Amino acid sequence: MNSSDLSKIRTEYSGKPLTKDSVAGDPLTQFNIWMNEALAANANEPTAMVVSTVSERYTPSSRVVLLKGVDETGFVFFTNYESLKGKQVSQNRNVALLFFWPELERQVRIEGQIDKVTEAESYEYFSSRPYESQIGAWASKQSTPLRDRDELIEKFVEFLQMYPEGAVPLPPQWGGYRVKPISVEFWQGRESRLHDRIKYTLDDSSWKTEILSP
Repeated sequence: MNSSDLSKIRTEYSGKPLTKDSVAGDPLTQFNIWMNEALAANANEPTAMVVSTVSERYTPSSRVVLLKGVDETGFVFFTNYESLKGKQVSQNRNVALLFFWPELERQVRIEGQIDKVTEAESYEYFSSRPYESQIGAWASKQSTPLRDRDELIEKFVEFLQMYPEGAVPLPPQWGGYRVKPISVEFWQGRESRLHDRIKYTLDDSSWKTEILSP
């Protein structure tokens, strides 16, 4: 099949119903229910999420990162603060997250505001990473041009020699972000493209729930 045949691709959805009566009272509880079901279904990369940011000129940018924590305070991931996304969120705290679990015919869209986690939280997670990943965080100047891959490997070897295993400090340019949601939409694929959509919207300190047309 070539690109001219893309319009012929069809997938028939047949997920179980998603109703206001079947979901939790708040979106973070509902998200954890769906995440656990994705894990149980052995979904491919269940924690992978698209993070979309906006530049100071309001041009969007998206990339896939891995979710590393979720609780009543929001969604947490870790990255290089000097990367493109890091620079953009320093200018505009409004971000969007997107999860897609095709095995369950489900999607979750999240909009909210982002802030850095504490240095202690960043260090705790950084210390749990494999040694080579810790070194990689020092070696990579994320989003900046490289002469070639050899330049990156040279930096990696340099920091291997500088920091022995068990003694790698937290890079000053590396750490976590927490996205505090203001709206969360759960999408369930259904037959005949009559998909179910439930949206939670934060209203002061409580969540309002509504059904959306597919």
